[in-house]
Amino acid sequence: MRVLVTGGSGYIGAHVCRLLAQRGDEPIIVDDFVFGLRHRIDGMPAHELDLAEPGAAGALAALLRAEQVGAVIHLAARKQVGESVARPLWYHQQNGASLTAVLEAMVEAGVRDLVFSSSAAVYGDASGVVTEDAPTVPVNPYGESKLAGEWLAADAARAHGLRVTSLRYFNVAGAGWPDLADTAVLNLVPMVLEAIDAGRSPEIFGDDYATADGTCVRDFVHVRDLADAHLAVLDALPVQPEPHRVYNVGTGVGASVREVVEGIRRRVPDAPAAVTRPRRPGDPAAVVADVSRIARELGWSARHGLDDILDSVLAARR
Repeated sequence: MRVLVTGGSGYIGAHVCRLLAQRGDEPIIVDDFVFGLRHRIDGMPAHELDLAEPGAAGALAALLRAEQVGAVIHLAARKQVGESVARPLWYHQQNGASLTAVLEAMVEAGVRDLVFSSSAAVYGDASGVVTEDAPTVPVNPYGESKLAGEWLAADAARAHGLRVTSLRYFNVAGAGWPDLADTAVLNLVPMVLEAIDAGRSPEIFGDDYATADGTCVRDFVHVRDLADAHLAVLDALPVQPEPHRVYNVGTGVGASVREVVEGIRRRVPDAPAAVTRPRRPGDPAAVVADVSRIARELGWSARHGLDDILDSVLAARR
């Protein structure tokens, strides 16, 4: 099957595209290439298009028809929390307009199946083990734009006979292949490595939380597992019993910030010792995905743990 992947040259998108190609599907990539890297998708058909620009829906519909696309995976989005706080109008416009264009194009071209990249950011300040039925109260414009996207996708699915699944990612890390490693410094693992590379001590914010070692606990999911979850959802869409479904994607197991930092330090010779800073406002003690729904309904579960994540990141640096 030909699958259109928006944002396919990004960190997560490139893993999805490679797994699709490896199993015999044909990924068709649409990207604006602002942050994506073309070398990640060498040999795959790619089209440069800004989905938030006027006219994008018509261009995308023509592409869906011309390429005889059978399904869409929509990953293209702006996703920096701090930037979303500084530019809320732009964030809602960018993420909202791009998803609207995808949905309009699918309706026009008669493509029914969509996997939508959402985020655990829709849960806001949730803590503990989080189910899909937990309150969705985002605390920043990025999370708000993802929740609004879920609502829009669900409405369009009901109105136009689409089948949509929204995936709420938890903390994505690792590298499925060295050439697809995360090059952005926005999450804990690359931030720790950047500090070590610069000869600085990695920082831990707060060591007095009600957790086993006093530091925050998060659910870190290997990017290859996350990509595999997209394929599991894609395969299930034709028999999905309702227009819109939501799944958490994580491991169901928490790892502390100190575990991550010390795990990296053990793998990097002469890495500086970590330093503890005061807590950051708004950081919950522990947030872990309840992944029972996706396991029960689709038979999917993560196969990689924290050691696999850290080993893959360090291997990609060699």
